[in-house]
Amino acid sequence: MEREKKQSSAVSDIGAWALNVVSSVGLIMANKQLMSPAGYAFVFATTLTGFHFCMTGIIGLVSKASGYTTQKKVPLWELLWFSIVANTSITGMNLSLMLNSVGFYQISKLSMIPVVCVMEWILHGKQYSSKVKVAVMVVVVGVGVCTVTDVKVNAQGFLCAFVAVLSTSLQQISIGSLQKKYAIGSFELLSQTAPIQAVSLLLLGPFVDYFLTGNLLPTYHLSSAAFFFILVSCSLAVFCNISQYLCIGRFSAVSFQVLGHMKTVS
Repeated sequence: MEREKKQSSAVSDIGAWALNVVSSVGLIMANKQLMSPAGYAFVFATTLTGFHFCMTGIIGLVSKASGYTTQKKVPLWELLWFSIVANTSITGMNLSLMLNSVGFYQISKLSMIPVVCVMEWILHGKQYSSKVKVAVMVVVVGVGVCTVTDVKVNAQGFLCAFVAVLSTSLQQISIGSLQKKYAIGSFELLSQTAPIQAVSLLLLGPFVDYFLTGNLLPTYHLSSAAFFFILVSCSLAVFCNISQYLCIGRFSAVSFQVLGHMKTVS
């Protein structure tokens, strides 16, 4: 009986990993077609993320109304705090990509592994094995070398990357801690945070996108093909968001960061 439970848990873990990898890679490919000049030139990344959370929130409300999921209460102030951190992460990443070279942008994302380790040690007293510490030190040295030798690094870009890394790391740690603190499922937590993020991103997104690209959302000509890819992007984002919460809830923020580099290779 115990062996069957372990096998079932292992299958569920593999399923969560696979869902995250497949949906993330698919989302990147769909967004590439939607946002690239050779595709449909929908350059409004922050607003698109608002669309993603809007669909996620709608699915959460439908699931609750139909009785498929129950909703445990999480204090509003914690939901608002989490949404602010998550939105800062999204905006920071977009600004970092705009102001930095692609190489430094990717390196800054790699630095999230040691940052998450330090944050979990400070906030939750988590201890890591000597093998993990050695691996993290290799990452830190590599990030330092690339940062020093990248001639395109500038003060504004470095600051945006710094804020993006801190906020993204804190967001991912918060997902796991909120699930444990309130004994709440991954989809239940996502259903409560998604509407707040959707409203705030849809209100602020067009202004952020105008600052980043110089393009106004109302001037974009929305073709039927572009609308189709927006729907595809939103659908894949729902699975990506759900699987992210599933993975962090089952494992840890550090493990999720390692998974992220597997997705980069894919």
